This record gives sequence, C-alpha cells and structure tokens, in this order.
Amino acid sequence: MKFATADAAKPRRARASEAVILFCIANQTFAIAADAVQEIRSTDSLGGTAIEIEQAEVPKVRHLVERARRTYYVVSGCAHFGLRVTRPTLVLILRQIRAAVLVDSIERMADVATIHPLPRGFQGQERKWYRGLTYLEDRVIPVINPGGFLTVEEFARLDQAAAVSIATQQLESAVQG
Repeated sequence: MKFATADAAKPRRARASEAVILFCIANQTFAIAADAVQEIRSTDSLGGTAIEIEQAEVPKVRHLVERARRTYYVVSGCAHFGLRVTRPTLVLILRQIRAAVLVDSIERMADVATIHPLPRGFQGQERKWYRGLTYLEDRVIPVINPGGFLTVEEFARLDQAAAVSIATQQLESAVQG
C-alpha cells in the first residue's frame, strides 16, 4: 500500500483566467477583455464634448469624442451588431484603438478560464467581431475583438469626414463669434 505524500503530489497547472466586462446591447450579453477598455462613461457625461460628424460611408458612427488629446469614433453597438435600436446609456472607451462603443448597460466583471474558438457557423464579419466564445453560468457569451469595431479603411474615411466636420464647426463658430 502506498501513501500519498506532499513530495509525490504533482503540481496542478493553474489555468490563467482573464478578467472580462460583461455588457448588454439590446438584451444581448457580450464580453470584452477588461484590459481592452480604458474607461466607462455615461453618455450624459459626453453630451457636451461629442462632435457630430456628417458622413454616410460608415453609418454605425455618427459622433467623435476627444479624450486625453485623442479622437475616438463612437460606434453604435446596435448598428454594428445588427441589433434593434435602443437608447444606450454608457460608452466603453477602448484602450488600443481610437474607438468607443455605445452600450445599454454593464452587467458585471467576471473572470473566465477559457475562450473557445468560434465554430464554423460564424461566417464573414462575425469572424472579425469576436475573439471566441466563453461559457459562464450556463450561458454562452461572445467575447468581443476590440479591433473588429472599425476597419483601417473605415478609420481613413472617418478621419476625412471628421476633418471636414471640425473645420465646418470652427468656421460657424468664427462667423457667430
């Protein structure tokens, strides 16, 4: 008969978990890596600082906001994911890209142990939108790829439209002032 000793016990490989923020858009829950989000703001707090940009090429973006000397394009989560239109109350300002996302609510933060690859059923744009899927409390939740909100081409079109909008607003202010 052998007895288990502390020496004989094999160390278990600790699973690295990832902190995510669970948020909702049109009653759909999504997850995003917590370290991909720079800050979460109320849409009311951005009201006076958001600049409307007039362009039709990227319909999911209608505003930009300046934060810490950076321009962020505000993406409608509803329009991006093709969900019913809601009245978002929060904006997630992303860390690595010049985008912010309008969301309805924050559910909570959670640690997830595994992000599973997308099944083959996910085709086209969805493959860019999501990093994978996670299973949390009997729910399958898509994990967002922050870089999937706007493409390089969309950023270029938005930069052009923003330059025109800002110049127009400055001209209007000079005429009124």
